[in-house]
Amino acid sequence: MFTTSSIIDNLKQTEGLEYKKLCKSLKITKKSDKDKLNIALNALEKLEIINKNAENEYTCTKDGNHIVAKIRCSSKGYCFAVREKNKEDIYIKENLLNYAWNGDKVLVRILKESYRRRSPEGIVDCILERSNQILLSKVEMVNNDLYAIPIDDRILSKIKLPKKDSIYIYKPENKNIVQVEIDRFPIGQDEGLGHVIQELQLNNNEKLDIDFVLSKSNIGKIDNKKLIESKKVEKRERIDLTDKNSYLFKSWNSENSPILPMIQIERLKNKSTKLWIHTNNLAERVDLESRNSLEIFFNGFESLPLLNNWQNYLDEAIRNTTEFKFAEKNEAISLCMHLNSNNEITKWSFHLTKVRCSLIVGSDHIDALLSRKSKTRITSRLLKPLKEYIEDLDKIIEISTSFRKRHLLEGIVEIPAPLNKIESLKELFIHNPAKYSKGYFEPLRKEDCQTYLASILNEGNEIWFKHSSHYGLKSAGYILKDFDDINTNEIIKYSEFIGNDIELNEDGNLTYSQIINLCDDDNKKRILNKLLTNEFKENEVILISKNSENNESEKLFISPWTIPGYDFTNLMNQYCIFNMIINGKKSKKNNINEINIMESNSWEKVDWIIFNASITKNIDALFNKFIIDKLNENKNKVSQFKSNLISIKKVRLAEKLIGNTYKGFIMSVQNYGFFVEISELNVEGLVHVSTLNNDWYEYRSRQNLLIGRKSKKSYKVGDEIEVKIIKVDILKYQIDLELT
Repeated sequence: MFTTSSIIDNLKQTEGLEYKKLCKSLKITKKSDKDKLNIALNALEKLEIINKNAENEYTCTKDGNHIVAKIRCSSKGYCFAVREKNKEDIYIKENLLNYAWNGDKVLVRILKESYRRRSPEGIVDCILERSNQILLSKVEMVNNDLYAIPIDDRILSKIKLPKKDSIYIYKPENKNIVQVEIDRFPIGQDEGLGHVIQELQLNNNEKLDIDFVLSKSNIGKIDNKKLIESKKVEKRERIDLTDKNSYLFKSWNSENSPILPMIQIERLKNKSTKLWIHTNNLAERVDLESRNSLEIFFNGFESLPLLNNWQNYLDEAIRNTTEFKFAEKNEAISLCMHLNSNNEITKWSFHLTKVRCSLIVGSDHIDALLSRKSKTRITSRLLKPLKEYIEDLDKIIEISTSFRKRHLLEGIVEIPAPLNKIESLKELFIHNPAKYSKGYFEPLRKEDCQTYLASILNEGNEIWFKHSSHYGLKSAGYILKDFDDINTNEIIKYSEFIGNDIELNEDGNLTYSQIINLCDDDNKKRILNKLLTNEFKENEVILISKNSENNESEKLFISPWTIPGYDFTNLMNQYCIFNMIINGKKSKKNNINEINIMESNSWEKVDWIIFNASITKNIDALFNKFIIDKLNENKNKVSQFKSNLISIKKVRLAEKLIGNTYKGFIMSVQNYGFFVEISELNVEGLVHVSTLNNDWYEYRSRQNLLIGRKSKKSYKVGDEIEVKIIKVDILKYQIDLELT
């Protein structure tokens, strides 16, 4: 189904489209859909968002006064249109939303410019794209009519339901939430219409938690019937490395977890080494030139863990043909890194290869290797069967450790993974070596072999950024931000966690490592890590190109490609590598001497365009703002899903322990109360100010504390207190506590 956003995006990519070509581009054939398109085109013309020229071609209006933004609402009814590139948010009064909901992509017109400290004010003129097609709701009777009342109080509308849906009226004892499909969004004087498609009775029913959290995070289950188109793999010249040992490091327990790459080691003279990263050849098999394939990817750009298994963004058939099968010959797209005796990368090259998986390395193997007292002795029952591979594995661990030390010297911060005490969540807390949105690394841990894989893959991903940028090619990636300085206000806020021996730099700051080292208690150090990392926003995927405003000398960039089985960002970059290998122009016309453009420093000899017009067109169809925006939208949903899944399982745990008393630390203080982490359970709950009935408490934001007017008793971040679990709310993922 087309959206207003897709109409505008299609028109932006051309100098003009006539009606029939626009219908073809949007894949509109039905008369009913054409009627809807005509209504949309007329509305967009009246709003002066698009024009129709003398040749009856539609074009986007240039230099219009509309701004593309996303609506963000609070539970208190305040709404803002959030713009890109950190521009000031626009305040939208509720009566000027024109039924835009939280998360909707809209066109906003500014009515009043900002002044002093006030935000600019505006009006929503057009809803480009709806973020919710299905609403989680309670069914209630209002004035003899049946309505779906969204449980998300940031959505400021109710949806009228047919009388037959009265069987789903909300009963608190059942917590029977329903999924409502929208048949018509509210418009003008007309109410929104919908119907119930599923009931979720959540009371004491953990089996429905996944469905509930997926729906609340606005993620649909991927339809495996819509298969992504696969290409017939041509016979190509490949380097045969099947006589060499390759190792697949894997901590994830689920059989259908994302496909991981393999590592291979070759020892050379003078203690130098060849380190290979072999990645699954997905870009060789998935038809990314097909519009049908791209549209299927829009349903999910990333694999996500569902407790005991994964929801993969790739269909099972493609996964089965591309995964590395143990002891069999497998086709791969590989990177070869040459390392000197200090494990420094001196040069690199990309190749098509044939490889063989010799060993699946688990976390128990790494633990056994690092726990033995001497490298010359093999006593562990786990290591005896691996005797012929141990020398290679020791070297891989050594290289991974060297790489990580260099990353830390470059300013990248290491932060321990959050603690988990809930067995069902185990898969979510295993390190994801494809995750770069956090902007920091997890420490290498022998209990999780994927942490050792991560520091090697990081080098491979950095190399592709360097290689592609030197050739002026597009890539999708991240800026690895520098977390170096923590503002003194944050130091004061968390002063209860750290010692008194503080020396600030001339700007009044401390480095991240310094402030953590000042904390002398392991439990407080863990909580301090959690508090400080909450201050940092997740990185978004950005489009990196020759013309983008990215300064390589000032920032560390990364273009991930090594785990294409995990997400579309990796697949896009691998697709560019694959095309460079097979389609990249290797010499000038009439020049006999070809240059291996996949080697490091080869760009110094190249003064011609690498890709022809056809390949460039295919790559541009992937590497554009529209795709990147879709990627980031999906990543935000997946991040929210993981957070919500962890939250609901913690609430389920607390639900079984109502009435129990525990010790905990105050994590944050607000005017309505303070949040406490119960260390024993690793769950967090709220002590509401209304339960502090022995005094009237005043909130002091500068000191970040609550203080009693009479008693002068205060509650601040870092205080250790005793609390009792009194209530939980599954729908809001909320745990209520009170002081004992």
